[in-house]
Amino acid sequence: MKTIATLFSEERNQLQTEIDNLTDIEQIVKLVQNRLDNLERIYISELNLTQVRLAAFFLDMLRQSIASLTAANLQKVALTEQKQITHLTTNFSPNRLILKLLKALIYIGILGWLFYLTQTTPGAWMAILLASVLVGLEVVLQLDKNNSTSPEPLELAQPILRVDSKILLDNLTDALNTIDLAVARFEEVNKHQSDRGVEELPELLNFIQRLVGASFLDKPQMVNELAKLLPQILMSQGIRTQNYQPKDPLSHREYFNFEPSIDPSTKDYVTITPALLKGDRLLRPGRVIEPAYSEARE
Repeated sequence: MKTIATLFSEERNQLQTEIDNLTDIEQIVKLVQNRLDNLERIYISELNLTQVRLAAFFLDMLRQSIASLTAANLQKVALTEQKQITHLTTNFSPNRLILKLLKALIYIGILGWLFYLTQTTPGAWMAILLASVLVGLEVVLQLDKNNSTSPEPLELAQPILRVDSKILLDNLTDALNTIDLAVARFEEVNKHQSDRGVEELPELLNFIQRLVGASFLDKPQMVNELAKLLPQILMSQGIRTQNYQPKDPLSHREYFNFEPSIDPSTKDYVTITPALLKGDRLLRPGRVIEPAYSEARE
């Protein structure tokens, strides 16, 4: 019997390739969960009932833990951010300050000289007016230059959330190995009992003997009566039979193999062979014919 870790390793490379081709976390989670579902169906086919329940429990927990990856979603961020870039230099520059002082002294000197000329030359007032306009324009330009700001778009790199397929699959392999170890501990603890020969079962030998005798005598009625003793003989060995009933909580689907009915009008489940159980251990699965288009599932 192959372990679930072995089954997983056989298709790991293909799964890793499929994960690497996906960028959406939810799609990756769904892909891995579906692959675990397929592995579970193959894996439990050769397990006893206790092992089936144990494996199903651990695999359900594993699927739920994988679903927690969907919580790792990035918040949406703007691709561009309007940022005010101030052109006013915050660093102190002595050279620029000296130049401004010199320009101010020159302007004051020129205006002072023009005012002095007004005492002897009346037309100097026109020069003073023009010089004042020039000084005013210079001040306005300097203030506008110092206070001006211009919005510039700041391009931000868009973050991308990716799943490291190797790390994810390595962790999955470790989890599946743990499941194999747990399931292996619940293997048949009394295997030697299943190796007992029919000669060590006197009640079964007695039944077979009487059944063969009835067949030799060609008495179908006697064969039918003997068949009614079978449940009692099985019970003496701790074995019980279970027919499939959809609404019976004790009639689990994993006890049976299902085949679709060839009659599309059939709406009933027909048990061809009952399941044989010993305690909570499935000895032999039963066989059931189910409606061809039945959607009933437990």
